[in-house]
Amino acid sequence: MILNHDFHHQGLTLRSTVHLPQGSTRQPTVVLVHGFSANRLEAASFVHISRLLEGAGIASVRVDLSGHGESDGDFFDVTITGEIAEVRSVIQDVRTLDFADPDRIGLIGMSMGGVVASIVAAEEPGIRALCLWSPAAVAPFEVGGGFLKGRDIAAEIAEQGYFDADSHRMSPALVEDITHLDVYGRARPYTGPVHIIHGDKDDIAPLSYARRYLDHYNGNAELEVVPGADHAWATVPHRTRLHRSTLNFLRKHLSR
Repeated sequence: MILNHDFHHQGLTLRSTVHLPQGSTRQPTVVLVHGFSANRLEAASFVHISRLLEGAGIASVRVDLSGHGESDGDFFDVTITGEIAEVRSVIQDVRTLDFADPDRIGLIGMSMGGVVASIVAAEEPGIRALCLWSPAAVAPFEVGGGFLKGRDIAAEIAEQGYFDADSHRMSPALVEDITHLDVYGRARPYTGPVHIIHGDKDDIAPLSYARRYLDHYNGNAELEVVPGADHAWATVPHRTRLHRSTLNFLRKHLSR
């Protein structure tokens, strides 16, 4: 069953889609965190994995963060610090919903959403399992160097007051926030199981930055490298492997 649900955070409505398996008992539930400038569909990839999870008896919540998709807010006001707070707020609310088992909450994060999810897992108590798709841990290093996709961030902001990120107005505050984000240090305290899935042809978030997570976790993380896969998982075989691997991981770790 699919239904819509509105969350509320600091005066903003965050719109979401919930997939519910059959049954009246409290069920394991996964919260999905989309990437930078994306939405809760995540090019339909979040829809597909949510359907697979539903078939396996796992509920899911796909939420548009503020300034994205159908949720309130303007992208110009987005910061990663704000997104971390929003996801934590959503998880706290999910635990109170009548279908969710509060002791079996998992997280999936895609790209920059993977960075957000990794920090949330460490800072929001009780996350049972964490799955990262193509985590964009490169972002603070790239943005901190003053460039994004080869373009001079400071020059564009000086000229027009924002950086044009794929038709989204990226604010100076967001640039500053990303630059000073301690991706690995803040993710490190999470002690639950972590499954990182990354393509070796990812030219947006290089594989080497995903490998660094293994140096910071304490043996609780595994990295699955998918030959030929790009950042968007843009072929049928690659996306199928991504979804099947995710499903197997979450079924294993969200079972009783």
